[in-house]
Amino acid sequence: MVLEENVSLRPYNTFGLDVQARYFARFASADELRQLLRRPEVQHAEKLILGGGSNLLFTQDFNGVVLKNEIRGLEISSEDGETGTALVRAGAGESWHGLVEYALDQGLSGIENLSLIPGTVGAAPLQNIGAYGAELRDTFDHLEAVAIGTGELRVFTAGECGFGYRESVFKNTLKNQFVVTAVVLCLHRQAQPNVRYGAISETLAELGIEGEPTPHDVSRAVVHIRRSKLPDPAEVGNAGSFFKNPELSQAKFDHLKSQYPDLPGYPVPGGVKVPAAWLIERAGWKGLRRGPGAGTHGVHDRQALVLVHHGGASGHDLRQLAEEIIASVRQQFAVELHPEVNIL
Repeated sequence: MVLEENVSLRPYNTFGLDVQARYFARFASADELRQLLRRPEVQHAEKLILGGGSNLLFTQDFNGVVLKNEIRGLEISSEDGETGTALVRAGAGESWHGLVEYALDQGLSGIENLSLIPGTVGAAPLQNIGAYGAELRDTFDHLEAVAIGTGELRVFTAGECGFGYRESVFKNTLKNQFVVTAVVLCLHRQAQPNVRYGAISETLAELGIEGEPTPHDVSRAVVHIRRSKLPDPAEVGNAGSFFKNPELSQAKFDHLKSQYPDLPGYPVPGGVKVPAAWLIERAGWKGLRRGPGAGTHGVHDRQALVLVHHGGASGHDLRQLAEEIIASVRQQFAVELHPEVNIL
């Protein structure tokens, strides 16, 4: 394994920001990771585990070691004929959407609503990815992770991961202490697809899919929706949804609803979740472009939840824009937005 010095991270973050890592290395197994962690240059340096780079905003060079997770492998590790479930094991370096496609090809359902979410399998449990009425924790069985300090392999159950809305223990109490090497999901042979959230039902009809949709149909609809709303990072730098959808108390939501009758809301335990995109658009940010010429960065014109980098901006520029959006929404609605993207 080569430990490179002064490596540009531009190809490894979907915002396409040209920052440098002091050291950079790749690993394709838990053993390779352990070997890297034992190297003196790595042991005493700040470490960043990199997957697809789709949930990061670099605001400066990284004066530490970037370790790129390239652990592969997809397999059905066990199956229960009585319950119609199967455990699917995926290497943390696999693409998330690749795992969704593999599951569908094997006749398994449960993660089709999470189609086309960017990033790798290993990053999925860190923030409990979710979309269109589904979350990772709905199908999660366990994960395997290597302790950065000792190299020990540990198994984490769903309860031990402490999943919340875009949250897990790996984002707070166990942050920077473990590297996920594999994720195991419990998927189904004959589960009823979930088409209740968002525009899935309408999109199925638009695609000419009638009757009871299959998991393949739902995946196709979700992919269609995402491609119609979200820019391709290969064409326009972005990290998908930049902000979390805020959860309000019922009283707070009712108060806002009285002022803004068209405010959408979705019941959640303890309150109501409102779309951050609606708040940002209503505050006047959707489609904004900043910078010389056609603009170097701004807010996507079809989805206000997405900050975009057209080239020539810095991570600092994007962070400043995010902070201005947060302040604007706070002032107009008295609602606090929080980034979903990790800002470094």
